[in-house]
Amino acid sequence: MDKSVSLSTHAHTGALAVSVAELGKSNLPWRRAAQKIAFAFLWLMGTLAVAALLAVIGYVVFQGFKVINIEFLTRPPRGGLSGEGGISTTIVTTVYLVLLTVGIAAPLGICAAIYLVEYAGEMQGRTGLLPRLVEVARFGVETLAGVPSIIFGLFGYALFVTAMHLGFSLISAALAGACLILPVIIRATEEALRAVPRSYREASLALGTTQWQTVWGVVLPAALPGIITSIILSVGRVISETAVFYVTLGGSYKMPTSIFSSGRTLALHVYYLAMDTRAFDKAMGTGAILIVAIVLINLTINYLSHRVRAKLGGK
Repeated sequence: MDKSVSLSTHAHTGALAVSVAELGKSNLPWRRAAQKIAFAFLWLMGTLAVAALLAVIGYVVFQGFKVINIEFLTRPPRGGLSGEGGISTTIVTTVYLVLLTVGIAAPLGICAAIYLVEYAGEMQGRTGLLPRLVEVARFGVETLAGVPSIIFGLFGYALFVTAMHLGFSLISAALAGACLILPVIIRATEEALRAVPRSYREASLALGTTQWQTVWGVVLPAALPGIITSIILSVGRVISETAVFYVTLGGSYKMPTSIFSSGRTLALHVYYLAMDTRAFDKAMGTGAILIVAIVLINLTINYLSHRVRAKLGGK
């Protein structure tokens, strides 16, 4: 009896499999056609996106390189509506501001990410004041990452420029810029730390090391490519930002002599040239320099990431 039931079941299953196979064969041309259409649509959208990017970059670079020469790069702006002069002081101001901003934000962001991932992660599900403060910190980081940059500028103006009496200066702009990029560094560093396998930590702790020794000697070196990427992306954000520095840096076209001097970054100089002068060609030239700088930053990201990964992999 059981044998007959088993044979009947196998026969039914076999017939069902045959019918499904026949149905699949009948729908195979339609599925292949749908797949080709979907792939063609994806390629079309990707091509349009790349074409739009190349069109913008190509136009700005082509128009900008008409005015770029040695004098344009080595002479300071003269001010006024004519937009005469070059961009030498704006390049120096941009470099100073990037170093100050990243120097303030990077240590804070990396240390905050280490605490949130390696130490605060053990507090999940617990009650008390400290776990609640950690939840508030996480919520604050997520919220600040979506705040418009002009809000950071107004905050920097109210606190650093006015309340702390630092005035329109490099230090005011750097502190406001650090507040802007701090959520980016924290979130990117958190993701880099979480990407390190748990087995690395367990193996290190099993050898008798402390948690901090494990973080410093094992976790951070493994997460270094992601951390470097977050810092360099923050550099690109500082270089291309205008709203924050418009209300904290001051906009002076003169060479800064200290961290309390006013200045003008490349992006801010483009804004002034495009809005307040008749030197639209100079604005295009400065924009071309900005684009080249951002492209070089992206290439640097890829190069450093590959080098660090190869070094960690022993290649």
